[in-house]
Amino acid sequence: MSMKITMRHIEGMRFIGETDTHSIVLESDYLNVQKAVAPMEAFLLSLGGCTGMDVVAILMKMKQPPKKFRIEIEGERAQEHPKVYTKVYIKYYLEGVEYEKAKKAVELSQNRYCPVSAMLRRSGCEIEYEVIVD
Repeated sequence: MSMKITMRHIEGMRFIGETDTHSIVLESDYLNVQKAVAPMEAFLLSLGGCTGMDVVAILMKMKQPPKKFRIEIEGERAQEHPKVYTKVYIKYYLEGVEYEKAKKAVELSQNRYCPVSAMLRRSGCEIEYEVIVD
């Protein structure tokens, strides 16, 4: 499966990334101006979207669609360049589902389906997660 994107420089450290159908603006704080998401923030957003979509899809198959669902992610980065993520903490907050099913859905996402999680792990990043059901 091949994907292609185009990055276009807007000004300063701001770029627009485009696919065939969507776009996103990215910007570094290198020039002390940041009006858009930084690339490493976007990476954590991608992680949250990837695992979140997995969890919802799995829970729907289990006949347990969540009433509410949010994910909080915190990443620790190396001190030296390229300052990759070395540790990521993910908290899954769900309402309206059985705990054991939510836990199973998260485990499947983290250990089988989410390619962003897999890429992080393969780079040596430790991923810890917690499932909280109200």
